[in-house]
Amino acid sequence: MQRNYVMCVLEDIYTPIERTLIDAGRADAVRETRTIFQDTMKPHFVKIVEDALGRNVLAFMSQVCFDPDMSAEIFILEPKGDDTAPETEPS
Repeated sequence: MQRNYVMCVLEDIYTPIERTLIDAGRADAVRETRTIFQDTMKPHFVKIVEDALGRNVLAFMSQVCFDPDMSAEIFILEPKGDDTAPETEPS
């Protein structure tokens, strides 16, 4: 977690069924199923983060990778107090 960003990296994420599909060249089916699951679970995941941190989540993104076997769950938090990004200074 840093400022307004929370990122969770998960490793060794695929079930035996998903691994069989990936090995058979059907990673597209695994990605689609996981995307549908993440979209379905988004309100639940957002609520967990908001309750744990006491901050509003502006956006949730999820991405899977097949080699290496990993995923990233990213939460963008609503700025709080002085957590806004600093203005860019002109060059």
